[in-house]
Amino acid sequence: MIRVRPYLSADRAFVLGLAPRLTIGMPSWRDPHMCITAVQDWIIGSIDQHGQQTMVFVAEDDHDERLGFATVTHQNHFTGERQAYIGELATSEAAEGRGVGQILLHACEQWARDQGYRILALTTGAANDRALGFYRHLGYRDEDVKLVKILAESGSPAERSQP
Repeated sequence: MIRVRPYLSADRAFVLGLAPRLTIGMPSWRDPHMCITAVQDWIIGSIDQHGQQTMVFVAEDDHDERLGFATVTHQNHFTGERQAYIGELATSEAAEGRGVGQILLHACEQWARDQGYRILALTTGAANDRALGFYRHLGYRDEDVKLVKILAESGSPAERSQP
């Protein structure tokens, strides 16, 4: 049996330990170290706002083994409409395929409903095919597409102009 509960300070190391799972599907042109650092900063920000602006959920089994986590927060869409936003959702590698992600997603959806939101949004990497399939299977739809063009292979303009 899998249950979801609110985050506790004792969960910090586990939740931060899942940061690499949130970099799956990052494009090759992004610096992996910078990606991990950014993800850790997102998680720390969510933890710091837990119970205030953000809700952090932890999934665990009936042996109290932590399996994954998710964060959901308040957000304004660019139109001004208020919506809920899932900032992070990750499971341990061992928990993959056990329904943990779906249970965490349902907890976020219930939180959003309880807050009175009509829309729950999230973002995932365009190359994270597994996550895209998972979310689409559960009724999430594409809303935006972000396009990127690589203008230089590496280094800053100053680094490229040095002999």
